[in-house]
Amino acid sequence: QVQLVESGGGLVQAGGSLRLSCAASGRSFSTYNRAWYRQAPGKEREFVAAIVWNSGSTSYADSVKGRFTISRNNAENTVYLQMNYRNPEATALYYCTAFRGGADYWGPGTQVTVSS
Repeated sequence: QVQLVESGGGLVQAGGSLRLSCAASGRSFSTYNRAWYRQAPGKEREFVAAIVWNSGSTSYADSVKGRFTISRNNAENTVYLQMNYRNPEATALYYCTAFRGGADYWGPGTQVTVSS
């Protein structure tokens, strides 16, 4: 069974840091692009960051540039999101995804709550 499972969420103070992990199982995702999305209460799911499977190139939403860093460990089938928070508006459910061509897989999400 193919699964993506996020971990590392929790409560963090504005100005603090948190590192999310997304572990994959059931198959190798080394040739899949990986990304993080988030959904804040009452809002649509939005893109946060992505990393290309072969070049390692990264891209970020403007709102997190310079504060969030996406990375991956193909040997461990895992992708990470290092986050340095600035304000409580970053409170959201964070999802990881693996995608290639028309196929995509999603994890159930991990909650991050940023307190002021």
